[in-house]
This record gives sequence, structure tokens and C-alpha cells, in this order.
Amino acid sequence: MSDVFIECDNLVKIYKVADLEVVALQGLDLQIAEGEMMALVGPSGSGKSTLMNILGGLDQPTAGKVRVGDYNLLNMNRRQQVLYRRRMVGFVWQQTARNLLPYLTAQENVELPMSLNHVPGKERRARSRHLLEMVGLGGRLNHHPDRLSGGEQQRVAIAVAMANQPSLLLADEPTGEVDSEAANTIFDSMRALADEARVTVVIVTHDYTVATRVDRVVGFRDGRTSIEVLRRRGDNGVDITEEEFAILDRAGRLQLPQVFIESLDMRDRVKLRLREDHVGVYPDRDGQSDRDGANGKERER
Repeated sequence: MSDVFIECDNLVKIYKVADLEVVALQGLDLQIAEGEMMALVGPSGSGKSTLMNILGGLDQPTAGKVRVGDYNLLNMNRRQQVLYRRRMVGFVWQQTARNLLPYLTAQENVELPMSLNHVPGKERRARSRHLLEMVGLGGRLNHHPDRLSGGEQQRVAIAVAMANQPSLLLADEPTGEVDSEAANTIFDSMRALADEARVTVVIVTHDYTVATRVDRVVGFRDGRTSIEVLRRRGDNGVDITEEEFAILDRAGRLQLPQVFIESLDMRDRVKLRLREDHVGVYPDRDGQSDRDGANGKERER
């Protein structure tokens, strides 16, 4: 992939819960191009939120390699993490209470991160107005969050996240609490800002229909990437195809879609056959019968 901005190589994250170790990421490989707008999708516990926390500098991996721009996230100390989050990353959370201060107006909320970054007042005011206009809220500058709809609050949150001109925008279920019309407006706002500033946008969501709104969708399962959906555009910018792929990692591993496994009753092991232009994957019917028979005899005992 050209212009690789984010690179994860054999990334591992292990959490200790009491006396147990929980493996959240199991040798994950992923590359994201600069300026790409993509989504990470999958069920709860699949590892997508863990990856977002690592990319945001909120957590550190246990092993492997993870790079964002010129930053090596594996070896940063706490001070370096703070500087990285301030300079490189903007966050949009699902809960609006995490994004906006209720006693500040929309414009004051957008100006706050710039104030903390010592941006002069005239520049803060000009940039905050520009960002709010970009997300379609130029007429809501002096409204407090409780005077805005849920979708409008999320668009203000996007403007807040972009205040210090980050290179990476991370959005955690940004449309999880709004209707479909507001969701479309939120995605349009992120797209406009990404195109203007060449910001890389990574969205974490349970919603697989997000594929129609982003450049690429990567599906997560059991701490690894499992599928990838690409949208290919014609020369006129119109989408012409949307195609799903399984992901082959550097160790030669891939995850078959669960619906394929269930449909063919694949268990334990499969047969591989190398053909002229493809690899065939077949259920091991003979071996499965032997194992089922042995298990039945064991139960009889």
C-alpha cells in the first residue's frame, strides 16, 4: 500500500484480569493509507476498540509493532503519549457527554482545545467558525449543547476533534445514538473534513452498513482482521463495485467467514488442494466421521 500512515505488524495486546490473561489482539496485521476513511467493524470483544485505544495513545500494546506517521507507539512514555494525543489525534466518542462541555457554546467548545494548545485568540475564533461551517453549523455558534439535537452535537464534536489540526481522527460509534438522516450528515461532515485536510479517519462500529459510506471496511474477529470490503471508484468518482475479501496475514493465516464454516459444517481441520489458479478448501468428512465415532464411544463408556 502506498503512503502508509498507520502500520500494525504482528500486534499483540494481553490484559490481566485477576489471575487470568485475556488476549485482545492476537498477532494483528493492518495497514492504513494517509487520508483514507475506513471503518473497523465486528462484534463486542473482537479487538476493534482495543486497537482504537492503542492508535489513540490511550493504551500500549504488549508486543509487535505499531506506527502512526513518525511515531512508534510501542515505546512511548506517559509524557510522549500526552504530546502524541494533543498533536496527532482527534477523538469523537459515542456519548456526547465525553465530547462537549455543557456550559460552553458550540464555538467555545471548539476553541477550548486550541486554548490549551496556546493558539492565539483571533486564530482560535476564525478556525472554530470555519470548522463549524464545514459541518453545517455556522448558524449554531452560540448554542449550548442542550439546545442542539443529537446529530448536531456529534457534528460539533467532530469540529472539536479537528480543532488542533490532527492527522488522525478516531470515531467510536459516532452514529450509534442518532437516526439514519443524522448519521448520513455526520459521515458527510467527516468526509468533507478528511478531504480538505487529508486527515486519516478510522471509525469503530458494529454497523456493517457503514461500508457504503467509507473507502474500506475491515472486519475483526477473535483479535485479528478477518474480512475486508473495498469500494472501487471509476474515473468519474462514481462507485462502480463493492467487493469483499478475506485477509491473508504475513504468517499465511486467514479466517473463513463464519457463514461458510457453518454451511459446510467445517470443524477442527480442513483439506487444502492447490489448483492452477486457486486454492480449494474442503471439509474433512472422513476425519470428522472418525472423530464423531470415537467421541460417541467415549460417551458410552
